[in-house]
Amino acid sequence: MANNSGSNALARALYRGVFRRNSIFLCGVFAAAFAFEIAFDVTSDRIFDRVNRGRQWKDIKDKYASV
Repeated sequence: MANNSGSNALARALYRGVFRRNSIFLCGVFAAAFAFEIAFDVTSDRIFDRVNRGRQWKDIKDKYASV
């Protein structure tokens, strides 16, 4: 039978550090959701800008706006 002491110790440390206290777990969930939202927003903006390059106001305003 395989020795699971390494994974068992990791699970125990994860439980003691994160899951044991609800407030710490909840803060971790909120921090992960916030980081995911920022990463998703930046990535989707870059994809949108790449797909619509040359068709957005920031790309064509020099032709039409006189400063």
